[in-house]
Amino acid sequence: MNKRILVTGGAGFLGSHLVERLLAEGHEVLSVDNYFTGRRANLAHLLDDKRLEAMRHDITFPLYVEVDEIYNLACPASPIHYQFDPVQTTKTSVLGSINMLGLAKRLKAKILLSSTSEVYGDPLVHPQTEEYRGNVNTIGPRACYDEGKRCAETLFFDYHRQHGLRIRVARIFNTYGPRMHPNDGRVVSNFVVQALKNAPISVYGDGMQTRAFCYVDDMIDGLWRLMNAPDAVTGPINIGNPVEIPVIELARRVIAMTGSRSTIEHRPLPVDDPLQRCPVIDKARDLLGWNPGVPLEIGLGKTIAYFDGELRRGAIA
Repeated sequence: MNKRILVTGGAGFLGSHLVERLLAEGHEVLSVDNYFTGRRANLAHLLDDKRLEAMRHDITFPLYVEVDEIYNLACPASPIHYQFDPVQTTKTSVLGSINMLGLAKRLKAKILLSSTSEVYGDPLVHPQTEEYRGNVNTIGPRACYDEGKRCAETLFFDYHRQHGLRIRVARIFNTYGPRMHPNDGRVVSNFVVQALKNAPISVYGDGMQTRAFCYVDDMIDGLWRLMNAPDAVTGPINIGNPVEIPVIELARRVIAMTGSRSTIEHRPLPVDDPLQRCPVIDKARDLLGWNPGVPLEIGLGKTIAYFDGELRRGAIA
């Protein structure tokens, strides 16, 4: 059955891919974004579709629309962006969630929260299961995002217990692919853009900290499966790729795949930057039938091709 679906953060990296997926399935989609990190260009190829409505709106203010489902993806997700205005970041997670949950309550709509692996902080348990409660610095520079998302999860489950709201909570791990913001400070976009420019590759610390990278198509499929799971499946559920790689090895692969003349330049490790980050995805496999299928080499190839095209047409300075 075709639905009318709200995607907050719909012009962002993940949001635009989700909008594309939902339109392909025949649904009507309302994309809401304040364009702080979202970009109109991410939706440009979809705007001729009459089933898509794109609205400029900040979800820290109430929104009065009629929809069947809500994917709440709105929030800056890279340290550079979420630390630019940390108070606004917290407000987006907390007030934005309150507003979207209130809307879902009024409409009796299902609602999904894009939470994050950052709720685990700099983990003392590795790899991370959903039962791990995290190691987060509540007063550090990353807390606006980490604690904002932790509070958002609390709100979702309180609305579920108190009002019987149908909720889904996805803990998203590192995701990459086309339409990443070129200046978001994340390792994949950083390394690829620097390599294509033959500029030094910025590796923080010794580069032995690990990450596990999930290609965007796999991530969107995981979110879709969670939203469409039985109502007893509330989450939180880790969605990410459990194949771990040291950051410095990622830098070397990007240099090799781009044929770059870049060298590796080591810089000080940022405050509270996690040394290890890798999901246990047993629940996603068992409850959603989901497993990431795109190998890193294939996903990196598509991401490199995207950024190369953006540089050639002058979209990246």
